[in-house]
Amino acid sequence: MNRRLAQGLDASPTPREVPSTRAVIALGANLGDRERTLSDAIAELARLPLVSAVRASVPIESVAVTVDGEDPSEPAYLNAVALVDTTLAPSVLLSMLHAIEARHGRERAVRWGARTLDLDLIAYGDVRADTPALVLPHPRAAVRDFVLRPWLSLDPDAVLPGAGRVSALLSALDGAEGDRT
Repeated sequence: MNRRLAQGLDASPTPREVPSTRAVIALGANLGDRERTLSDAIAELARLPLVSAVRASVPIESVAVTVDGEDPSEPAYLNAVALVDTTLAPSVLLSMLHAIEARHGRERAVRWGARTLDLDLIAYGDVRADTPALVLPHPRAAVRDFVLRPWLSLDPDAVLPGAGRVSALLSALDGAEGDRT
């Protein structure tokens, strides 16, 4: 007989505490009630299983970016960043983000086209991945003001894995914009 059972102890293994990981999620919308959509999406993030905390930035407005670059003739985006503490695997979290997008009417008909909601997994701790389904950190995050600025407002010490401090990346972008004028 199992010694633990003979002693009247619980035979089930002791559950291990899985440490949470900080995920960075960029939110954007340029169709419909953008502010409400972002607010609802943030609330949905907080209700995801195995998510223990969500902090979101104040939304900022940005020019639409298409495959051909910035396009001021398209509806402007409202963007925000959420910091999420979770024990979900990155691929599972990404699937859940896609489900939230779908509930908000997201259609993937045109690459970088207008959308009711866009949720991008920017970083997941220090994880690096490069698969057809998931690239971490997000490959264009380091050059997107509308990701870096709200992220920095939430975490002044933020670091984009493989690229550096978010504050330095944003300063470089600001300097490059000054060079163009």
